[in-house]
Amino acid sequence: MKKIHIVLLVLIAAAIAVLISYMQNTSTYDTVDTAVAKPGKYVHLMARWDKTAPMEYDALKDPNFLSFTAVDTLGKTVKVVYRNPKPENFEISERLVLEGKYDDGVFHCERIQTKCPSKYKEDMAAQHKAVESALEANPE
Repeated sequence: MKKIHIVLLVLIAAAIAVLISYMQNTSTYDTVDTAVAKPGKYVHLMARWDKTAPMEYDALKDPNFLSFTAVDTLGKTVKVVYRNPKPENFEISERLVLEGKYDDGVFHCERIQTKCPSKYKEDMAAQHKAVESALEANPE
């Protein structure tokens, strides 16, 4: 074999190794059912905070403990325990991306990413009202 062939084979093997490592790091959003089916495996759970269920958080007693109930897009619920400070905009978030592992009936969350409501929704509603008012004032 020529040196160029050996170099090309090594480069191809390195490219395959890099692609495989990226595939292991990528993940999809899971539901509560899929997280329960994979106990102990790290998953990304897309859910929202169930405001009807009690939330345990006392910043004075233990600022690094948050417990709440999450509801996924299919309506399934799971108890979540988060052992870090509560995210600032937790209460106003529309959706949560919870990263962690499900074990013993509890989702042990390591990271919470909040997805807040769009700041443009209210602006759009105000613009629609302004347009309707203008059309009523000047019908042509």
